[in-house]
Amino acid sequence: MKSKPENAVRHPIVTADLELLTSHYSIPWQELSGKSVLITGASGFLAAYMVETLLFLNETQQLNATVIAVFRNRNALAQRFSQHSNRTDLICVEQDISFPLQVDQKVDFIIHAASQASPKYYATDPVGTLSANTFGTAQLLELARTHQVEGFLYFSSAEVYGEAARVPTTEKDYGYLDPLEIRSCYAESKRIGENMCVSWHHQYGVPTKIVRPFHTYGPGMRLDDGRVYADFVADVVNGRDIVLKSDGLTRRSFCYLADAIAGFWLVLLSGANAQAYNIGNPDGEISIRDLAGLVAGLYPEKHISVRFEQRIESVGYLPSQISVTCPDITLAKTLGWSPITSIENGFRKTIESYQS
Repeated sequence: MKSKPENAVRHPIVTADLELLTSHYSIPWQELSGKSVLITGASGFLAAYMVETLLFLNETQQLNATVIAVFRNRNALAQRFSQHSNRTDLICVEQDISFPLQVDQKVDFIIHAASQASPKYYATDPVGTLSANTFGTAQLLELARTHQVEGFLYFSSAEVYGEAARVPTTEKDYGYLDPLEIRSCYAESKRIGENMCVSWHHQYGVPTKIVRPFHTYGPGMRLDDGRVYADFVADVVNGRDIVLKSDGLTRRSFCYLADAIAGFWLVLLSGANAQAYNIGNPDGEISIRDLAGLVAGLYPEKHISVRFEQRIESVGYLPSQISVTCPDITLAKTLGWSPITSIENGFRKTIESYQS
């Protein structure tokens, strides 16, 4: 089988993203040459672009890396990587990572991105939400110790800050988080996952690195995952009015996917062990109300309006009580990373990636 199948067709926007992130940033890709990289949650939004990055480097720079893609849902993986079927550099492993993982070949790097990040799961499946972040992390850290990996990247979250003590938020500005709230299943389990990484590094020398993504958007995100910015993109793609079910005054900082992916790779290959790094775009801070207007206004010919409706309470929806999130990325900048995509350009590219 060929490393680059003839039927491999990426959306032009995805190809342009991959070309940019593999050339603009000073990422030491040579450290991955000939290595095997195990990526959990491989069909997920962020992890899938990590997979795509390696496959693209194999095609364009002859990196000769092997991707071991671990996933729980075969249908999701098949749909996400249908254009990469029959590649020898992509090995697929179907398993719940909360249980011990058996890998037949040497693993050089591990990227642990398996997680139920969508808020729609926090009330309906809190146990499943926290399991990947705790049991799964322990299993993978043990695998990393056994294989004496060269790098271990743990995907945490900006949710670990709770109601942050300061905004913009540095890696030390922790705030209030109630462990007795069901919605805390995600943030609290991400916190313990971080401490596991620090503990395995301290006791066993596992070279762990931690990233804390803030709100990230871009091609490939599920438009039905329950987050408002995904809803906005879906509305524009389908020519619907945007309906806000709150006052829209909460503020979030949004980072385009390709920028964030470059940050993740830099942390894995150049970051300090047992250290967490904010990956987000402070210049992308905007209120939800203003974001709705911005996204609707990108395509005036579609005549999309923004209107408000009363939210109907749902057992399965647990809204965040945090009013504003924005990262301080000083630490990530020391690695040579800074986002370069404006929020207008990023959302335009995202919307167009869903159109043929």
